[in-house]
Amino acid sequence: MTEENLVLVDKQDGVAVVRLNRPDVLNALNMPLRRRVAEVFESFVEESGLRAVVLTGNDRAFAAGADIADMSKIGAIDMYLRHNERIWGAIAACPYPVIAAVNGYALGGGMELAMHADIIVAGRSAKFGQPEVKVGIMPGAGGTQRLTRAVGKFKAMKLCLTGEIISAEEAHAMGLVSDLVDDDKVLEHAMSVAKRIAALPPIAVQQVKEVILQGQDASLGAALALERKALQILFATTDKNEGMSAFLEKRSPSYIGR
Repeated sequence: MTEENLVLVDKQDGVAVVRLNRPDVLNALNMPLRRRVAEVFESFVEESGLRAVVLTGNDRAFAAGADIADMSKIGAIDMYLRHNERIWGAIAACPYPVIAAVNGYALGGGMELAMHADIIVAGRSAKFGQPEVKVGIMPGAGGTQRLTRAVGKFKAMKLCLTGEIISAEEAHAMGLVSDLVDDDKVLEHAMSVAKRIAALPPIAVQQVKEVILQGQDASLGAALALERKALQILFATTDKNEGMSAFLEKRSPSYIGR
């Protein structure tokens, strides 16, 4: 399989579907796959017609974790020189909303990858977990930090310290999963959400994402100031005028991203 085929990309109506494609190893995240995912997300930054991204795997696995066979052969310096934080950063920096559509396993690096998304849609049979401690390591791509921010200290501690695998229902109950749907409806539901977002004014959508992400680690006062400034900027957009005019005139708006 060529490196390009490790990730399949399809675009329609302003939505890009990014599919991990190592089905023989449950989409285990080796370095070629990670690099290819980063390249794909980096290419999205300049696509003005793009409005949302759906990130998915296959029916058996979103991503079952890092490639242990690969990791077992390297030491600390090799691990450092990989600079995985730069690779994952391409996903975190995506200006468009990212929706993870999760079937099957989302474990270790796979769960961390899903947590780089803005919305997680999971099938009822999906499984989540950070089992790294069971092989003598720990999460290293946000599993301790993003998870704590998503579900709180005590749930995150239990998952990371025990390596417990939990059901999608448990993940939904603790606030990790946005929407829980039947297994065969995961991609359909994720696409529906993406298309709803894609129909909205793009600058407003991007400002919502930016303010939520940047504000979560700021003081309340600073975050509220950031929110106010973003709102004020939106009053300068053509789409704000179009949206409010369409509302008052009882017609469907036509947004242009300006």
